[in-house]
This record gives sequence, C-alpha cells and structure tokens, in this order.
Amino acid sequence: MKLHALAKQPVDSVSAITDRNANPFTQVYQFINKTLVITELEARKLRHDPSELATRAIQPALWLLVFGQVFTRTHAIPTGNLSYMDFMAPGILAQSVLFIAIFYGIAIIWERDLGILHKFLASPTPRGALVLGKALSAGIRAITQALIIFLLSLILGVHINWNPLSLLYVLLVVVLGASFFSTFSLIIACIVKTRERFMGIGQILTMPLFFASNAIYPISIMPGWLQVVSKINPLTYMVDAIRSMMIVGGTSSTGFGPDIIVLVISTAILVLIGARLYPTIAY
Repeated sequence: MKLHALAKQPVDSVSAITDRNANPFTQVYQFINKTLVITELEARKLRHDPSELATRAIQPALWLLVFGQVFTRTHAIPTGNLSYMDFMAPGILAQSVLFIAIFYGIAIIWERDLGILHKFLASPTPRGALVLGKALSAGIRAITQALIIFLLSLILGVHINWNPLSLLYVLLVVVLGASFFSTFSLIIACIVKTRERFMGIGQILTMPLFFASNAIYPISIMPGWLQVVSKINPLTYMVDAIRSMMIVGGTSSTGFGPDIIVLVISTAILVLIGARLYPTIAY
C-alpha cells in the first residue's frame, strides 16, 4: 500500500465504527501492516540518495582513525581487559546512530512544508503507526551505518564477536536506539515547528548526550554528578548493550536484558507522546 493509496481512503463514521468493532487481533494486524507501510515508504528515500551514507560515515571514521588511534597509544583511559579501540568502537557506533536519528525530525518539518504531512493525517492510518513507522525507518538507516562501522572496525583490528546471534542482538539494539532518538527528534520538531529552531536544539543536545555516556570513557572515571546524568541517559544503555555483544570479551555493567528493557520502554513512551503531538506540527 503506497502513500497515495493511504490518502485516498476516506475517514468516515462507518470505517471508524468498523475499526472500533474489529477484534483485537485484527486491530493489531492492521496497526502492524500500516506501520510497515510507513517504514517502507520512509526507507525508500535512502535508495534515492545513497550518497547520504557516505557523508554520514565521515565523522565516525575520523573518531576511530584519529581519536581512537591517539588514545590507544597514550593508555590514558582505563578500559579494563579491553584495548581502547575495542572499548571505543561500540561507542562510536552508538554515536553514529545518535547523530543520524537526532536530526530525523527535520524531515517532518519538510513534509509539512511540502504538503506530504497533511496527506498522512488525512489517511485513516493511526497516528501511532505513523510515528512508529518513521522510527523503524530510522532504524533501517542506522543498520546501514552499523555495517560501515563494522567494516572500519575490522580494518582497524577491533576484536569483533562474529557470533551470528550476537550480531543480531547488536542490530536489534541499533534499531531500538535509532527508534528512540528519532522519535525524540520528532517530538522536538512538533514542539518547535521551524527548521531553524530545530537545528539549534538538535546541535545543543547531541554533544551532551554523547559525552554524558559511556561511549568513549567508562562511567567510573566520571565525576559524581556526571555519573548520575549518565545513568538516566538512554545512550548509555545503548552503548552498554552494543559493547557486550559486539566485542570479544565485552561486558555489560547493567546486563543486556535490563539495557533492552530500558530502550523498549523509553521508545514506547516516546511513541505514545509522539502520536499525540504529531498532528500539531501541521498548525
């Protein structure tokens, strides 16, 4: 089902009553189906502009090649039984996902200006499906970025855990993390409503989120107040989960299960909030 097909479907009282009276399994199926339609529509944009992947890879490559190589030689940051490159690679993967997803909301503003948003809102697609579909499409973009980081890490001699199940878990965390931060970005876009304000807030948020996490140094060496901030930072749990699965000998300070639970619950809450705020960006 394509966007124009969604838009052409009438939203009348009969269809609304039918949806309400449908059994729960049918409602869930319809919600999942419409979510996947939105995901496919959004992910298709990547095919039309593959150069975006190359430009997005420049920053993590610089972090790994410059920052990582320098601090590996200095041994200035204690990383336990892991080399600094092994410790840092999962953090840079999480950073890359964050930087992709946190500016995802600007696409919502563009859609409003181009009139696409109004077509989405005129369709009978649930607002939650619209928001979740966009979040999952950000996860697909993040997977392509993860492949680039894995390739760079392999070239630099990072000890990657090639267990298929572990790799699958890494991709799961990447999708969850991208979904969380892209939905967070959408909420910001719904509040500020303009590209200029959104870009300013996005730039303000990215660095604090990154440096107040365990991406490039362990939490144990942070000052006390920053340790508190890092423990309420979702990026910390994303890095923790990726490190435990991506690297040979990697461990999780909180446990892989709790990391996933935090990301799932946080994303679900933001999707609910985003579904309420999404229509407001049109006005």
